[in-house]
Amino acid sequence: MADGAAYRQATQEIVNYAKEKRIDMVVGPEARGFIVGCPVAYELGVGFAPVRKKGKLPREVIEAEYQKEYGVDILTMHKDAIQPGQRVLICDDLLATGGTIAATIELVEKLGGVVVGCAFLIELMDLHGRDKIEGYDIITLMEY
Repeated sequence: MADGAAYRQATQEIVNYAKEKRIDMVVGPEARGFIVGCPVAYELGVGFAPVRKKGKLPREVIEAEYQKEYGVDILTMHKDAIQPGQRVLICDDLLATGGTIAATIELVEKLGGVVVGCAFLIELMDLHGRDKIEGYDIITLMEY
């Protein structure tokens, strides 16, 4: 992200992927999902909905628990962030174990959204994050 040209190119690759999916809304978990998802939403001319840890969002929220390395945490999303039937792209910087993204998918689907894709800058292959989000279309720009 420090290299403006590389950041722009990565963003454009995700935008091109999203255009094929006919996205209505971009969703990103805090905080790096904002850095990836917001420029994608801007370029597509669609909204961005943040997913945050419990207690961070100001309005009424829904919750999803997820397993972290050393315990359980809770992610939240505004109850009105997604409308039923909206086509959603989930963006984040990294697909590692998949727990955060699985919880984000759960939140979108609780609100009636349709997750049509998940986009990541990097995927850590040895952690098998894809296993937790099997059945969803995924694009990653780099694999380690």
